[in-house]
Amino acid sequence: MKGLLIAVQFLTRLPTPRITVTGDEFAASMRWFPAVGLIVGVLVAGAGWAGGRIDPWTGALAALLVWVAVTGALHLDGLGDIADANGAAHKNRDRLLAVLADPHVGSFAVVTIALQLIAKLVLLHALVDRQEFVAIALIPFAARIGPLVWSRALPDLHAGLGSRFRNVVRPVDFAIWSALLLAAAWASPSLLAAPLVFLLWGWWLKRKIGGISGDGHGAGIELGESALLATALLVVHLA
Repeated sequence: MKGLLIAVQFLTRLPTPRITVTGDEFAASMRWFPAVGLIVGVLVAGAGWAGGRIDPWTGALAALLVWVAVTGALHLDGLGDIADANGAAHKNRDRLLAVLADPHVGSFAVVTIALQLIAKLVLLHALVDRQEFVAIALIPFAARIGPLVWSRALPDLHAGLGSRFRNVVRPVDFAIWSALLLAAAWASPSLLAAPLVFLLWGWWLKRKIGGISGDGHGAGIELGESALLATALLVVHLA
């Protein structure tokens, strides 16, 4: 369970005991990312349910605030960095890598993060209004299976945080999380779209950016969550 605790410390701002972590243990904690997603999802859905007792917009705002607070905007930061880098990608690879390494936020990042938050707020409102709290709770879990896939399927963009996760995910990890994703899809069928989301993001990264990095993982989680929220709403609408 130490791996789960390390993953919680890395992916969230939730209080945890202080522990000593080796580089190998940190890398192996990626195997627990989906479990952390479930913790995040339960908290987000709980906030949405509590706020929804007032009205759906209050529920959506409460859910979004908890989502950002619990994760510390970690993945939003990655999304912004990828947006800025993509804006520079038409020049050359050196410029792209320089933008990714730059701690400053550009206009592409600001617009992309704003649109992402608006999209989540609107989609959460619609799902809270329809009492789809199970779907909300399971989406962060499903989205965090993506990094396990991208770390094995895509080349490293550079030697950084993302490269430390290279080859730590074992076949048994894929088998376990795939089985749990299928089980979760029984409760929320929209999760069956998750593999397609992973495939599309991996394809886009390879084509436009050239590989995977920590920012690519974070951006993929954010966009995956929005895509699965939209899919959940579509499934409810068509039912």
